[in-house]
Amino acid sequence: MNTQILSEYLEFLEIEKGLAENTLEAYRRDLSDFFDFCADEDIQNIQRTRVNSYIRNLHEKHYSPTSIMRKTASLRGFFKWACTNEIIRTNPTLTLEQPKVPQRLPKVMTVEEINNLLNQNLTKIHRVIAELLYGCGLRVSELVNLKINDYDLNGKYLECTGKGSKDRIVPLGKKSIKAIKDFLPERDYNLQKYNIQSKFLLINEHGKHVTRQEVYTFIHELGKKLHKAISPHTLRHTFATHLLENGADLRVVQELLGHSNVSTTQLYTHISKKRLKEVYFSIQKRAALPDTA
Repeated sequence: MNTQILSEYLEFLEIEKGLAENTLEAYRRDLSDFFDFCADEDIQNIQRTRVNSYIRNLHEKHYSPTSIMRKTASLRGFFKWACTNEIIRTNPTLTLEQPKVPQRLPKVMTVEEINNLLNQNLTKIHRVIAELLYGCGLRVSELVNLKINDYDLNGKYLECTGKGSKDRIVPLGKKSIKAIKDFLPERDYNLQKYNIQSKFLLINEHGKHVTRQEVYTFIHELGKKLHKAISPHTLRHTFATHLLENGADLRVVQELLGHSNVSTTQLYTHISKKRLKEVYFSIQKRAALPDTA
């Protein structure tokens, strides 16, 4: 019975909320994990004590605060839906507090590090990947799902679909445009070579659609050359931080990143302030400036 109810809930999230496939899979894992813990106890019989025991078990298994927060949010959303749809009479998570997670500033790269990264001897497809992750601040899922008609090189912009199936327009810089132009003949050749048709922009040398994992692996290996641990999201963080450091408006950066809430974008202002202090005190130390802090 719980399996059927879970399927109905996931269908609701997909159709009504428009959640992405990866997000739906995360909900499926979280809720299946909870039902396994409950030993398939009927959902109508699940009490608050069972929910508390589950969360305590997560702590005992040393799950990270972020993971516990996500799993708790999954439970709250599910039981709220079940109660609203009269599947259960009372919501066992009604007054459940959301765990507090210490705010950690995302890792970002300096302008020098980015220049070193982009000055590497990259293949044409890797050049596109690096330029769009940093130059447009795309999420890796947005990048790999770009289609051949999602950009306008003459209009100098691209359209991408972000979280919650929300579309947004992002400007294309000169380097991103050049990278795409240089890559397109190679893409077409690889498709013709294997007699394949594809709507996606990123097609590898085997004529196949580039996966998220391939992008992660490439960026990870590229970071090794720079002796720095980075991921695709590092380039997105760096994109936002560099914009703000150069005077971009917070609301504009919010739109470019596709954040639904400006409070998420404000995190990057803390990074900029932190780096401003680091640069100032570094210069102060070298130049023996008077301490004015």
